[in-house]
Amino acid sequence: MHTPVLLKEVIEYLKPEPGDIILDATIDGGGHAEAIMQKIGKTGTLIGIDQDAVILENLKSQIPARRCYASSVAGGSNLKNNVILINGNFRNLDELLKNNNIEKIDGAIFDLGTSMLQLEESGRGFTFQKNEPLLMTYKSDINSTDLIAQDIVNKWSEKDITDILYKYGEERFSRRIAKNIVDIRERKEIKTTFDLSEIIRLSVPSFYRNNQRLNCCTKTFQALRIAVNDELNAIEEGLSKVWKLLSAESRLVVISFHSLEDRIVKNFFKEKSKKEELLILTKKPIIPSQEEIISNSSSRSAKLRAIEKYGKGN
Repeated sequence: MHTPVLLKEVIEYLKPEPGDIILDATIDGGGHAEAIMQKIGKTGTLIGIDQDAVILENLKSQIPARRCYASSVAGGSNLKNNVILINGNFRNLDELLKNNNIEKIDGAIFDLGTSMLQLEESGRGFTFQKNEPLLMTYKSDINSTDLIAQDIVNKWSEKDITDILYKYGEERFSRRIAKNIVDIRERKEIKTTFDLSEIIRLSVPSFYRNNQRLNCCTKTFQALRIAVNDELNAIEEGLSKVWKLLSAESRLVVISFHSLEDRIVKNFFKEKSKKEELLILTKKPIIPSQEEIISNSSSRSAKLRAIEKYGKGN
């Protein structure tokens, strides 16, 4: 079962109540959603969005076994009871909800972490620990026009590769890595995660390569994943659109996992606060307890921010 991050805190700040319509914009394995459904009851509605159709199909088969109120699932159709699951990108949530006759919601949760299911089971190259095709897209149905990581490392200029590694991965050796990527692709195409991770290891000094706390490939893989999925722009669009759908006195909870995401969330809340459109509930981001980090290591970099929308302003 998927282990949700900061579950107790999400429920505390989101405050879902019986009859509420709640959006889980990144439903993934359904850990947060399950707890929310228990709170909103049979009269509430849970809307779950995910780009990965495979994840939604897995969730479809699991929901009944979890004794939740719904039977379930994919494609965006109403269920017998109170769950709507939608295959799509949350940057388009206004259209996705409109297509399901949802005009207002009583709360929303965005968990921006990369799915462990995608890391471990998708086979799309999110992890440098397995030899997989260098795709890194959240979409399970990939067509010829979709950007993949293989396109970036084999076709983009050295400068552009350097820029995304530095901007999206904050990679200090971005120039070295980009140069070696361009040099090596002249001899052979870079097709797999192992191809790329070997180039990274050859590009960085030994102290960095042998770092026990952070694998030397982490930042490059993060940067490519963000670029492929246009994640930062998607977050900005998703927050802007969900804001217009939130009813008065509803709450929004966002969990980010690196500084680039957190900065976008923080600035969005700050600007709305200046306009007196919301109350910031978390003056400082909420982080996991040591106990949670020990039991779920993927939570270690999580930061939760939450707001309540005032009765005025859109």
